[in-house]
Amino acid sequence: MAKNNSLKSTAVVFGALAFGWLAIELAFKPWLDKARASMDKSDPSRDPDDQSCKSQVDVDPNN
Repeated sequence: MAKNNSLKSTAVVFGALAFGWLAIELAFKPWLDKARASMDKSDPSRDPDDQSCKSQVDVDPNN
């Protein structure tokens, strides 16, 4: 009987955590999207000068 109660309690806790996470994601979606976009822009390996070159085909002059 005690094992049954602990399983139910564990399921309720995980369900509450999932529901809480979903509620926060939905409530703060505009701010979270802006924060995630700014983190993507701050990627040190990304070169802003390469943005215009992505649409062009790279041509190797040696070929």
